[in-house]
Amino acid sequence: MRVPLSWLREYVDLPATETGRDVQAKLVSVGLEVETVEQTGAGLKGPLVVGQVLTIEELEGFKKPIRFCTVDVGTANGTGEPQEIVCGARNFSVGDKVVVVLPGAVLPGDFAIAARKTYGKTSHGMICSTDELGMGDDGTHGIIVLPPEYEPGTDAIELLELVDEVLDIAVTPDRGYCLSMRGVARETATAYGLPLRDPALLDVPPPNAHGYPVKVSDPIGCGNFTARTVTGLRPEARSPIWMQRRLQKAGMRTVSLAVDITNYVMLELGQPLHAYDRTRVQGTIGVRRARQGEKLTTLDGAKRVLDAQDLVITDDRGPIGLAGVMGGADTEIADHAEDTGTTEVVVEAAHFDAISIARTARRHKLSSEASKRFERGVDPQAAAAAAQRTVDLLVLLAGGTAEAGVTEITAPSAPRTIAMPANHPDRVAGVDYGRETVVRRLQQVGCDVYGQDELIVTAPSWRPDLAEPNDLAEEVIRLEGYENLPSTLPTPPSGRGLTDRQRLHRRVGRALAGAGYVEALSYPFIGDAVLDQLGLEQDDARRRTVALVNPLSDEEPALRTTLLPGLLGALRRNDGRGSHDLALFETGLVFTPTGEETKAVRLPVDRRPTDEEIAGLDAALPRQPRRAAVVLGDAREQAGWWGKGRPATWADAVEAARTIAGEAGVELTVRADRHAPWHPGRCAALYVTVAGEETLLGHAGELHPRVVKELHLPERTCAMEVELDVLERAVDGALQAPRISTFPVATQDVALVVSTETAADTVEEALREGAGELLESLRLFDVFTGEQIGEGNKSLAYALRFRAPDRTLTVEEATAARDAAVALAAERTGAVLRGA
Repeated sequence: MRVPLSWLREYVDLPATETGRDVQAKLVSVGLEVETVEQTGAGLKGPLVVGQVLTIEELEGFKKPIRFCTVDVGTANGTGEPQEIVCGARNFSVGDKVVVVLPGAVLPGDFAIAARKTYGKTSHGMICSTDELGMGDDGTHGIIVLPPEYEPGTDAIELLELVDEVLDIAVTPDRGYCLSMRGVARETATAYGLPLRDPALLDVPPPNAHGYPVKVSDPIGCGNFTARTVTGLRPEARSPIWMQRRLQKAGMRTVSLAVDITNYVMLELGQPLHAYDRTRVQGTIGVRRARQGEKLTTLDGAKRVLDAQDLVITDDRGPIGLAGVMGGADTEIADHAEDTGTTEVVVEAAHFDAISIARTARRHKLSSEASKRFERGVDPQAAAAAAQRTVDLLVLLAGGTAEAGVTEITAPSAPRTIAMPANHPDRVAGVDYGRETVVRRLQQVGCDVYGQDELIVTAPSWRPDLAEPNDLAEEVIRLEGYENLPSTLPTPPSGRGLTDRQRLHRRVGRALAGAGYVEALSYPFIGDAVLDQLGLEQDDARRRTVALVNPLSDEEPALRTTLLPGLLGALRRNDGRGSHDLALFETGLVFTPTGEETKAVRLPVDRRPTDEEIAGLDAALPRQPRRAAVVLGDAREQAGWWGKGRPATWADAVEAARTIAGEAGVELTVRADRHAPWHPGRCAALYVTVAGEETLLGHAGELHPRVVKELHLPERTCAMEVELDVLERAVDGALQAPRISTFPVATQDVALVVSTETAADTVEEALREGAGELLESLRLFDVFTGEQIGEGNKSLAYALRFRAPDRTLTVEEATAARDAAVALAAERTGAVLRGA
């Protein structure tokens, strides 16, 4: 909600010295989020005056039309002589009143105006458009043409209200009444302790039988419908400058006088209105639910197929508007530029059900200024006043005549009363406010309060969010000042802390960050398109997703089954913005349905759910394992004076998995595998031992080239994804710190020649088992292929470290352990000691 300070002062007598920043601080203190304070006309310096075009000479020989004008600016130029100005715009004629900036003036943006020679003439100033004055878009994209009643030489800065301050307020869903000047003025008056001039306090005639016929078939969807008729409007009437400027500052574009008035009253009172051209309405105006498949062309020109839940406005032909959202094109107010403008209007001011309007707006993807207000809650008692205010402005500005007939259809309703102990706000806030303060603050927000120890509070009609004692307590607390609440840290019970699971997750994150990875958090939503890009088969388990009832995006309507899409998207965005050599990681939940989920039960809100009810809710949830994933692109080690860099490879992805497993103290087994979206020849399956059985932990390696191309990733992008829940189950007792031995290590290197089809991990497993308990570590440090070892073979070189916990090993003992390891490897894999 954009609130011009000059307009706000019309309802609250703020001190003349108060600036927009001062008002911002006050409103923030009572709970309104004022995001910015815009200074309109900042840096503007006159003379800026009204001028009348006397002559126009068309200059020939230029690439674009140029006009040399003489303009009467009165005595503003000091001589009274016509001002000579060169202008390229063509939306004005001789005799028109325009806005002229004279030499010596400064326009917004520090644009100084001086006489200058251009197109063979000297231009002494400039004829201004709305953009040049920082007024916003008026729909013409041309020179400002003023009404004829203003005299040449009149100060245009004051006339156009160019210097002002505009507060931009982010209104939360529960404070819909602040989507109006009336609501913001009420909060301002309360914050300053000043009286409010309520613009809704108007003399409204009672309903009678002579009003325009209206039939409401759905009183739940429409609780109030007021209709007024105005005839004899002047089609050529324009919105006055003061109204145009207020609408522009509030962020709305002027359209025509009747439409501008309804928008103005909506901004003023918060009640959306609609004006129908009475000559285009056929018969009775009705309110009902749409029939499935009915069609309506709305004011934006879109042809819409209606749903049976949509609330519509009708006449004898059918729907003429989406109630509370947008009117129909068939009854649109005719523009004054047409041969026959609108001279008779029917003004609609109604109150519609918030949920119904919200669903209709989302169903048709049609958010309007009216729907924004209705779905947040509109004062049901403001309809009659808003209709009266609209009628008064139409009569005043368009020369119309208000017909005596008044239609008002109201569904019976009772005021909302709330019983609350007088000390309830005290107990909520931990502050002793006292009954008098509680009553005073509730009365300031418009409540009627009765009672002593037990208060009976009647909520005002414009506050549908006040429904229970805690809502009333919040009002007292915010008006007394959140900053005045005492700061008390809770005392945690002894013996509590992080669980083993939480510690593991934190250690994993710290270990990856320490290894040079940057954490990236992504949305947990995916769609079929990205699963196709990852090359997943149709029967892949990762394609069985949990669909969202109300997704944020139609392109991502399901919960993720893998972390890779979000991480790869982050990698692509950063690489596209010039950030290369990336290493990203994420830990988070994925959602894998089992097919055994039950229908979710609605839990009660008036008591604690039972254990059975909670168990039933848990049974309706899909499996939600926590995973960790990394992605790497471009260089893993950058080049510099220290030496050459190197690109990220599949081995770095595997090493990230080893880093994670090391934090749990778990041994990782790596085997070659084929698994989308990884390259079939550079993909590793990662295993850990859980309860004596080898269990798949995840996969790592280089992504398939087709996946890299589809997702527009850096060449040879690598990735790893593991399931932390499996890793947690693999932990055998408390994590043991490595034992430090005081005895020296004995190192033995062996090079084994095996078939190229033999996996290195198979050889390594045999070496470990054959070496026995004296083996401390085993590391593959070289892989060699060539003519020396024969075609179809490869040489694997391992470094074996032997150490005894209680003595120094002899050469014979170390050699015997090495020979035993080689012998078992030869037996299982056919390995031959190289050079033997």
